Amino acid sequence: MSEPPGAAVSLAEAPAPADRPSEKHDAPRVQPQRRPGRWAVTAVVLVLLAQILHGLVTNPFYQWDRFRYWFLRPAVLDGLLVTLEVTALSAVLGLLGGVLLALGRLSGSAVLRAVSWTYTWLFRSVPLIVVLIFLYNFSALYKTLSLGVPFGPAFVTFDESRLATDMTIAVVGLTLNEAAYAAEVVRGGILSVDQGQHEAAAALGLPRGHRFRRIVFPQALRSITPNYVNQLIGLIKSTSLVFYVSLLDLFGVVQSMGNTYPGDVVPLLMVATVWYLILTSAVSVAQFYVERYYARGATRTLPPTPLQRLRARLAEFRARLRREAAV
Repeated sequence: MSEPPGAAVSLAEAPAPADRPSEKHDAPRVQPQRRPGRWAVTAVVLVLLAQILHGLVTNPFYQWDRFRYWFLRPAVLDGLLVTLEVTALSAVLGLLGGVLLALGRLSGSAVLRAVSWTYTWLFRSVPLIVVLIFLYNFSALYKTLSLGVPFGPAFVTFDESRLATDMTIAVVGLTLNEAAYAAEVVRGGILSVDQGQHEAAAALGLPRGHRFRRIVFPQALRSITPNYVNQLIGLIKSTSLVFYVSLLDLFGVVQSMGNTYPGDVVPLLMVATVWYLILTSAVSVAQFYVERYYARGATRTLPPTPLQRLRARLAEFRARLRREAAV
């Protein structure tokens, strides 16, 4: 079949479309959406932050020279070490107690469920200061503690006054209180694991304890970690109550120094505030990396670390500068 004359045209002879841009820079650029409201709110927030910082720096009431004097004093650092020790012991023991109580709540035994529920109900209802003061005066109720047959002979007897040091009372009181809250955090995390995971582990014939340690609990930690870290931050601040059982932690040292030097009360309180901010910030950083670790397998890409996010922002900023320079 013959082609009509003039139908065959080579690619070299084909005319370029009139509307096709000859250079890539001739294409219309995408303009970002204008957000005047966001810029206005940002400006207001920056002004407020500047005013707050200006007041903190220039207000003589804060006595920043005395703040620098007290911040690293040996007495303050000794109180800080006591706070760290009480917090670490109470956090570990409280979490272990919370795991046991959570397992009791989920147990098939009616007795374990009732005892765990009663413990959680009791210590979530009683204020922590009441628990500490009760333990501090425990020796008035029981001179000795013994292990043996109920209503029968005692095999081992302890002198309560020797065991109940100030550190012991503080750790036991905080642990009892923390375990009640940790139990609900752990129980909620275990219940958040999909039931199919339990069934799959059981179908493999794995022992019950192995299923919990290797399959259920690692997945539950994704839900437990942020909630328990929130409890841990509250625990750090709750250590300030151990001052009432004669244990000089960070707040106790600041309180004692404030009574001795009444003119330095405000800078001493600022010292305690800054140290508590440092401790809670360190816990928050640890929380981020623990959550990122247990997010493996649950998300396609792990959330970027602050350093990775900073590098991405810098690379984006350099790419924007190069684009603007090329225009």
